Amino acid sequence: MAEEPAGAEANVHRVDPVGRPARPGPREPAVADEPGDVWDRRVAAGLAFLRRRLSGRYEIDEFGFDPELTEQVFQPLLRVLYRDWFRTEVTGAEHLPVEGSGLVVGNHSGTVALDALVLAAVLHDVHPTHRYLRLLGADLVFRMPFVSELVRKTGGTMACNPDAERLLGRGELVGVFPEGFKGVGKLYSERYKLQRFGRGGFVSAALRTGAPIIPVAIVGAEETYPMLANITPLARLLKLPYFPVTPTFPWLGPLGVVPLPSKWLIEFCPPIPTAHLVDSADDPLVVFNLADQVRETIQQKLHELLERRPDPFGP
Repeated sequence: MAEEPAGAEANVHRVDPVGRPARPGPREPAVADEPGDVWDRRVAAGLAFLRRRLSGRYEIDEFGFDPELTEQVFQPLLRVLYRDWFRTEVTGAEHLPVEGSGLVVGNHSGTVALDALVLAAVLHDVHPTHRYLRLLGADLVFRMPFVSELVRKTGGTMACNPDAERLLGRGELVGVFPEGFKGVGKLYSERYKLQRFGRGGFVSAALRTGAPIIPVAIVGAEETYPMLANITPLARLLKLPYFPVTPTFPWLGPLGVVPLPSKWLIEFCPPIPTAHLVDSADDPLVVFNLADQVRETIQQKLHELLERRPDPFGP
């Protein structure tokens, strides 16, 4: 084994207890905490959190986003899912804006939209300043009791241009999946083939605000709930976009909602600038060409990631 050069310790990539890159700081002598001290701090922090929730002393923004609840409750749960269950590998985080607005555009798949939740959690953990991704969701999501409130609390809002432009205008990172239900509800035989990107509304929002577009490719979601068939009559009866049949659902009942432990790869691509096209936000040709460029970038990256991951359930 090669001898480690002097001073190499300063370049070690440190990770904090929750799995996020630790912020650099002054080096301090290592002091081992007593087990009782650790648990005392955790209990005290938990009680303080409950007091704030019960007394209403916490902040939400105009969209209903609750950063504290997201950080303390939802983020740890999603971290276990993406890190331990899906064994997610992330590349290209350096392409995310350190500050200011950005529109993150991804491929959508998997029967259940876990890819959106995982993407938001991953971005928060790999970003150098741990920014939140404000997801845009379909109208159906906001018509579902409890789910609507949950999405609002974690930073989501409706996929409409006014909301997207307001968030981008405030300098937020906004996440959108232009395929919508066409992507999530496609059959497993069509996996990793991007569906149509609609009318390019996401491009118009980026153009009007001058926000860069960051394409992101997600491999792994297609195998979590492989959709073998769609029972269209039942979907119409229940007023759903589709009613899936997977290898585990509905055959295993409630156990059928447990996602298969597929291996996930996520890569953020270089940003596409839009500031020089602000005056072309209403030009259909510019919008179409830019939307097509984003789509082709993601599709090409999906092919590359699939070559890197030959086994969907490998280590």
